[in-house]
Amino acid sequence: MQEDDLQERKRSHLTLCETSAVAFKAKTAGFEFYDFIHCAITEVDTGALSLDSDFFGKKTAAPFIISCMTGGVNEADNINLQLAEAAKELRIPLGLGSLRYALGNHVHDTILRQIRGAMGDTPVMANLGAAQIISNAPAFTQVLRLVDVLQPDVFVVHVNPLQELLQKNGEPKLTGFLQALEQFIKIIGIPVIIKEVGSGIAKAAAKTLLNCGVRGIDTAGAGGTSWAGVEILRNNSPEGTEFWDWGIPTAYSIKTIAKLKKKFDFTLIGSGGVNTPLEAAKALALGANFAGSARIFFHALKKGGVNGVIQEIQSWESMLKKVLYLTGCASLTELSRHNLIEKKDFH
Repeated sequence: MQEDDLQERKRSHLTLCETSAVAFKAKTAGFEFYDFIHCAITEVDTGALSLDSDFFGKKTAAPFIISCMTGGVNEADNINLQLAEAAKELRIPLGLGSLRYALGNHVHDTILRQIRGAMGDTPVMANLGAAQIISNAPAFTQVLRLVDVLQPDVFVVHVNPLQELLQKNGEPKLTGFLQALEQFIKIIGIPVIIKEVGSGIAKAAAKTLLNCGVRGIDTAGAGGTSWAGVEILRNNSPEGTEFWDWGIPTAYSIKTIAKLKKKFDFTLIGSGGVNTPLEAAKALALGANFAGSARIFFHALKKGGVNGVIQEIQSWESMLKKVLYLTGCASLTELSRHNLIEKKDFH
């Protein structure tokens, strides 16, 4: 794809994601089917609660992630720099959008170094698509150069077969991905996370990925932004509308993948339709180590700038502590072991 076409795609993605037009139509993330078990005799001291979490050996102040959004255009560069400022202040990880635009050139080296500098010691995640991992195998020279420039703590590889299938000039051919991924993990030298982009990851797929050496799974399930919907709107065509609501609801994806922790040591990120702090708390209770969101924080940035993002996430932290108090959980570990009530059990 030509550079101009790639940049135009990024701009249209940003514009569409500023609206609610790209949300799932009928399918939800599934959190509404769960309620917390209220503890009427809680003795938890809210003043003593800590939300500190471990993100691949680095301590974060809360179990929240500003999820991968976008990159590659001037607007996105500015967005990522502002998000980096917020993430550093909050001491939570930041995911960058796809770095495909920076492969094979030095044009964006300065902005990538600025983002890394703005983050300080706070974790930053690089990001490329499965198609770029395949095309750069087996040496991954261009990818390694990007790692050298950005110095990320973690590398995210996003898998988006549905979006690629519907996208103009998409790259839906993913033959050889698992073999390339195994090679990439051996070479890259930092933890690798696999992330979907709105259709979720099933337990069987997660198990296969973990057997390949992946250190983290980001569900990015159905119920938030429909990237099928994004591409359908970009195409200005009804073709593919049957897939607008395609995918695995995030709550189900988290709950089933979390069962793999009995066999594998990995970080589970629950994202996809995590639009409120209560939904984030449910994601953690279902078994996620971190809850991630993108569009909500993007909207907070557009409305209130860096301070808007900081205030939004601080409100999430406050709500999470209230949930811990009301469920009688003195730590996040206890919350992750806390049984949610499925609403079908009410009857």
